[in-house]
Amino acid sequence: MRLSCLQENLSRGLGVVGRAVATRTTLPITQNVLLATDQAMLKLSATNLEIAITTWIGAMVEEEGSITVPARLLTEFVASLPAERIDMVMTPRPMTLQLTCARSEARIHGTDAEEFPPIPTVEGGLAAKIDPQVLKTAISQVVFAAATEESRPVLTGVKLELEGDRFTMAAADGFRLAVYRGHLAEPVGEPISIILPARTLSELNRFLGEQDSPVEMTMTPARGQVMFRLQNIEVVSQLIQGTFPNYSQLIPQSYQTRTVFDLQELLRATRSAAIFARDGSQIIRLQMTPAAEGTPSEGEGRRPGRVTISARAEEMGDHQDEVDTYIEGDESKIAFNSKYLLDVLSVMERGEVVLETTTPSSPGVFKPTNSDSYVHVVMPMFVQW
Repeated sequence: MRLSCLQENLSRGLGVVGRAVATRTTLPITQNVLLATDQAMLKLSATNLEIAITTWIGAMVEEEGSITVPARLLTEFVASLPAERIDMVMTPRPMTLQLTCARSEARIHGTDAEEFPPIPTVEGGLAAKIDPQVLKTAISQVVFAAATEESRPVLTGVKLELEGDRFTMAAADGFRLAVYRGHLAEPVGEPISIILPARTLSELNRFLGEQDSPVEMTMTPARGQVMFRLQNIEVVSQLIQGTFPNYSQLIPQSYQTRTVFDLQELLRATRSAAIFARDGSQIIRLQMTPAAEGTPSEGEGRRPGRVTISARAEEMGDHQDEVDTYIEGDESKIAFNSKYLLDVLSVMERGEVVLETTTPSSPGVFKPTNSDSYVHVVMPMFVQW
């Protein structure tokens, strides 16, 4: 293999695949990155056997070939080089990759590419296309609600359902549930339901900001794999096998109090309260109080009111804040884990947000007022009022 490419392109490409490099592993070669010539470009691949990421960068290829070298060493060395052309030459005996950039030169011992785990390809499965910004919003508003503990593997994943021209993403960890419903770029031929690892979607989300054309998704549930194809990037992941909870049953269908907040005001007050909640079991209390009877209402039974947001740390102090709201229904109070409350408010889009509550011991439901695409259910904390 003999080729040359720009330092910034190689460094960016290594950054893309680097997140799929194994950290702790019983198979040392998965700590390597695979470099191979492919259609007059340089292909970089990495895998930890659960997720595989491949990217292509522009290169001047003089001689075809492939080699696998330690990913961390190569990434750190390339990042230290000046922004100039890098010349790469592979020598077969011993297997070595020689890199030359300006007056810097290095030789990195490698391994035959044949020993690298094969990067899976997903062919012949059901294909779907999603607008990258729609997909980015869906992932951002759902993925954080997936469980991080492995005690129930299905909860570490995100349920993805496709039917017609619609898709639904749902994640739950036993304390909260996030559901996003959106439109596909093109209808799918048949309904499909899979569970994707939350980590796969988090990694995919890193690449969506610069994507213009629709993201192609190919799934083969029987073989347990899914592939996302972007511009010059492919992400292949194993699917999670198992039965995801029936999340529709977890969304309350009625409420006694419906409170409409300005999102930024509520988020500001919650951040202040979270500072005190840190030393007070992470508890933030919300008390919704409608204005007195006879106050002019805004139609649909909603009238002006206020929410009192408070947190208390026995040894440190306490905090209280008020935010103006519109309230439909009765006075209400509920307490949430500060992290869960901040998580949902931080991913919702600017504007007004609705909180629907029933009793202090019933789940709270957050929704945007201008869309029915998102719903987030949070279990309350039990506190003395």
